[in-house]
Amino acid sequence: MSSSCCTSVRKMETVSEESKESSWFRGWLQWSPTSVTMLRAAEKKILSCLKSAYRGWYVDIGPLVGPADKIWTISLNQESTKTPILLLHGLGSGVALWCLNLDSFAATRPVYAIDILGFGRSSRPTFSHDALVAERQLVNSIEEWRREIQLDKIILLGHSLGGFLASSYAIHYPDRVKHLILADPWGFPERPADIAQRYSVPLWVRAIVYVTQPFNPFWAVRAAGPFGQWVIEKARPDIMKKFSSFVSGDVNVIPQYIFQCNAQNPTGEAAFRAMAASFGWAKHPMIHRMDTLRKDIPITVLYGSRSWVDNASGELILEKRPDSYVNVQVITGAGHHVYADKAETFNRHVIEACILADTGDTRKILSMQTKSSSPTDELEEETSNTESEENISATNSTNAISHPFPQQKPSS
Repeated sequence: MSSSCCTSVRKMETVSEESKESSWFRGWLQWSPTSVTMLRAAEKKILSCLKSAYRGWYVDIGPLVGPADKIWTISLNQESTKTPILLLHGLGSGVALWCLNLDSFAATRPVYAIDILGFGRSSRPTFSHDALVAERQLVNSIEEWRREIQLDKIILLGHSLGGFLASSYAIHYPDRVKHLILADPWGFPERPADIAQRYSVPLWVRAIVYVTQPFNPFWAVRAAGPFGQWVIEKARPDIMKKFSSFVSGDVNVIPQYIFQCNAQNPTGEAAFRAMAASFGWAKHPMIHRMDTLRKDIPITVLYGSRSWVDNASGELILEKRPDSYVNVQVITGAGHHVYADKAETFNRHVIEACILADTGDTRKILSMQTKSSSPTDELEEETSNTESEENISATNSTNAISHPFPQQKPSS
């Protein structure tokens, strides 16, 4: 059999697998309590706790991937003349989970947060099965969104998968990025060849991973049907705890929101699976491309000290960008959801990066150090808690490894 025939067979098998899941998914929804209306209601309940007024609307980016793609967008403090910040969420998330950060960011500048195409309330088109093509489709959707919004330059903040896409965007559209902020970014390191031995992965775990490879990451949540929210609550009680102080009185709205985000047609997950070598690694690791990012774009990287993401990539970014501003922070006590685990410390670092973007001062001398920081005491528009029709975010220790522009030798 020729190589082209083999390729065709492999593509047909992939399409067949996803068709089966899609067909099964549609049948399951008949008794699963999920809808775009319920997702909207959960999001609105979370965002109603914000102190700042917000606006929500769909941005029409045209037939980019699907026939008529729309990106759900929220914004705060659009009147400010400071450089706006755009927030890109991680896998399985959405705009509402930035709720612990939006007020702080909006105090000084315009803030935009979007549901990445294929996720949350945005359109869910079918993406390419090719890793680089799917990545470029997602990156281009962000650029089309920016053009429609008519923003000239932005500070780009991405968490996890959002950090991977933010980096790719900055490489492809460097003229639009004033500062790149990566929060525990996914997809940077190379997948270790000896991963099972290095991490002492039990045989039964490897077997489960192998069997579930054909499925999208959150298939189990959808498989649970009406019990999907309960599965999230029992599997990740820490998620509710992270946001309990913000949504006091109804902590269940957080797992409800996460369930509704991931109970919809999982096209964004399929794009992620196309880009992933396995859940923790990308087929085309971003670390190998960071030296192609234009030298004058400053980077701030924020890791959680307890995260499963390998923060050694921060040192590699430093090595690959010796003549550029790179500031790597490891926030003590934070896990992968660093923006929620230590929200005040995270917000402070982001605001510092934003100030650098405003002033253009990325030459101040920084060195390896340990810092202590103490907190100070369907087509619609949504404004604060009302809606109208229109089409159209205790003391903590921080370990810092920073290199300025030009780079300085770290001191102990």
